[in-house]
Amino acid sequence: MSNDLITYFDDATGERVGLSPTDLGIWAAATADLLTTECELPRGSRAGVLLPPHWQTAAVLLGAWAAGIEVSFRGWSTAGLGPDTGPSLDATFVERRRVGSWLEDVPPARHQFVLGPGAPVPDVPPGYRDFAEATRPHLGAPPPSGGVGFAETATADGTTFGEYGAVAAEIARSRGISAGDRVLFDVAGQEEPLIWLMAPLTAGASIVLCANLDPARLDARVAAEGVTRVVL
Repeated sequence: MSNDLITYFDDATGERVGLSPTDLGIWAAATADLLTTECELPRGSRAGVLLPPHWQTAAVLLGAWAAGIEVSFRGWSTAGLGPDTGPSLDATFVERRRVGSWLEDVPPARHQFVLGPGAPVPDVPPGYRDFAEATRPHLGAPPPSGGVGFAETATADGTTFGEYGAVAAEIARSRGISAGDRVLFDVAGQEEPLIWLMAPLTAGASIVLCANLDPARLDARVAAEGVTRVVL
C-alpha cells in the first residue's frame, strides 16, 4: 500500500509522481509564499487556474487557498475567462501544452505562470514564468499563519470556504468515499477539483490521478496501488 497522499500517472509516458502529505504540504506552502511574499498578493486577490488534474494543480490550488486567494477554475477551458468577463486577475496558471492559438483568450494578469510537462518547462511563452522554477526558492517556507476562515471567499463566484468544504463533504458521502480509501480518477473525465481533490481530502482519502488511462492496465494499477474506489 502506497503512503502517497496524491499519486499521478501518465500511461502514455510512463510518468509516476507520488507525494506524501508532507511533500504536498511543502509545495502548497511554497506556492502560498511565492504569491504572498514575492508577488505581494494580499488576501482576497484573484487567481485564474486553467490546469488539468495533476499534482502540481493540487499544489497551486491548496497554496492559493492557504494564502486566502480566490480561485477561478476552468480546467482546460478558457470559456468565461475572457478579458471582458469580470474583474481582472492578479495571477494566472496555465498548462504549457494548451498554450498556443488560444493564449489571447486567457485574461491578462500581473503574474502569469506556466506549468509542465518537463522541468524546466520548454519554450516558456513571453510574459510567463515557469511555475516550478519560480516556486523552488520558496520550498521550505512555512505555511501562511492564521489559516483561512469559513466565511472567507474561496472561489471567484463568491463561494465561501465553509460552503466549498460542505459541498466537498457531500460529494464524498454521495460517492461512498471515506477515510482510508484510495481513489483512482481518470483525468480525462474529471476536471472539477471539488471531485478529484477536495472530496477525497475532506473525507480523509488519498488520490490516484491517471492521465491517458489505458483500460488494459487498470486492474493491475488498482492492485499495485491499493485502490479501493475508481471514478472514471
